[in-house]
Amino acid sequence: MTRLRPLVAFVALSAIAACAAPAADRSTAAAPPASYFDTTGHADVYSGGVRLIAVNTPKGTFHVWTKRTGNNPRIKLLLLHGGPGATHEYFEPADMHLPAAGIEYYYYDQLGSFYSDQPKDSSLWRTERFVEEVEQVRKALGMDSTNFFLLGHSWGGILATEYALKYQKNLKGLIISNMMSSIPAYQEYAEKTLMPAMDQKVLAEVKALEAKKKYADPRYMELLIPSHYEKHILRRPYAEWPDPVLRAFKHINEDIYIPMQGPSELGASGKLEKWDRSGDLKNITVPTLVIAGAFDTMDPKHMEWMSKQLPKGRFLLCPNAGHMAMYDDGPTYFGGLIKFMRDVDAGTFSR
Repeated sequence: MTRLRPLVAFVALSAIAACAAPAADRSTAAAPPASYFDTTGHADVYSGGVRLIAVNTPKGTFHVWTKRTGNNPRIKLLLLHGGPGATHEYFEPADMHLPAAGIEYYYYDQLGSFYSDQPKDSSLWRTERFVEEVEQVRKALGMDSTNFFLLGHSWGGILATEYALKYQKNLKGLIISNMMSSIPAYQEYAEKTLMPAMDQKVLAEVKALEAKKKYADPRYMELLIPSHYEKHILRRPYAEWPDPVLRAFKHINEDIYIPMQGPSELGASGKLEKWDRSGDLKNITVPTLVIAGAFDTMDPKHMEWMSKQLPKGRFLLCPNAGHMAMYDDGPTYFGGLIKFMRDVDAGTFSR
């Protein structure tokens, strides 16, 4: 539920150093079985795992970009990126963890995102239409309730929740990563917890810029990077932010992001402003993992509460992480994710 505007004026690209990926923990260290590399029957071998999938919309047929890694007929993980309008790129730490665990996984740019078609019709940017898009992608990739795990991060968590409420019969497991079940609750957390913790002079200047709608003013992000982004998005100095994150933010489609999320970096004001599925969590009956960062932009206590409302919920707290928990606390994030999928597959899942 956030994006970073270009900051070339503040940090020279030559000074940006990619962070070293965290070492895999013991749950991911074993070599994958030989069958993991078996490409028999896959239609994407010639393209290195990439497939452009046709999706039908009320405004015509478009294509979305996906890329498969690995082969596991029992565990297939589809990754839903945030934004809305960001890209799959920031999920790339998965390459350091999931292959060793034998997990088949798919990067995917939603319609309008950088690697997929980018139609200009604003009527396409509706949560309900994105849900139908995910269902078409699932069918094209040959996933079903015997193998289909869906992970949604940030906005992707909203999308994954909505998908599960309509199509959970197709799921084997669900992962809601760094996303609350209520935008109004997120707004309240921002106003009562995150903003009071900021330097109040900085907050006042940020609010003054927002009141004048000067979101593109370089000063806006100059203020927010050290006071908000480095504390709650990715907990490293911006000069050390990893290349996949910078690429994903650089490539975000603001024609989608702003109408749906709104222009402010401290709350939501777009189409998603009133989204709230807290009362519907009880209807998601598939095994579900909720992941939170202790320093997240999203309230970790709310996300723990979510896991208890889900009939088959499990909670994973990444104690060193902000919103991009797959970077700040990679071994915890991916270790917990892998254990969840293995437990579900083995029939040993419990809270």
